[in-house]
Amino acid sequence: MKRYSPERKAAVLSKLLPPYNMTVTALAQQEGISEATLYHWRIQAKLEGKPVPGPNKTTDLWSTEARFAVIVETATLSEAELSEYCRRKGLYPEQIAQWKQDFLQTPQADTRQSQKQAQKKIKGLERELARKEKALAEAAALLVLRKKLNQYYGEEDEDD
Repeated sequence: MKRYSPERKAAVLSKLLPPYNMTVTALAQQEGISEATLYHWRIQAKLEGKPVPGPNKTTDLWSTEARFAVIVETATLSEAELSEYCRRKGLYPEQIAQWKQDFLQTPQADTRQSQKQAQKKIKGLERELARKEKALAEAAALLVLRKKLNQYYGEEDEDD
């Protein structure tokens, strides 16, 4: 098992972020590092609170944790430092300001509760959809069997 220096890890992980936005597969091929290692590094960086993207590439789809990490990182930066930070990460200062407003306006308890309600509703709708798909498949099977039975006995189909 190869050992990589922290500097090398940081340099490789930075290529996953904007402005490069490389995929793990492409980065693994370019750097000669296994995909599993890169995924592991990305998970470690997330656990350390560093804003690294998940499967979503656009910053609008970043996880809440990644957005919060960016807000914390940029809280003490001056306007010039914030601009530099945004250029490195592929963000806009307006995005960060909007994320701050969203965090300040939305109580986290309400967000969690609404997410749970939405997940329950989604699960219920998925169950209903699955039930209806089964019923539709059963009805289609019955129609096919009826048609075959009518053909066997040489009867005309009533629907035709």
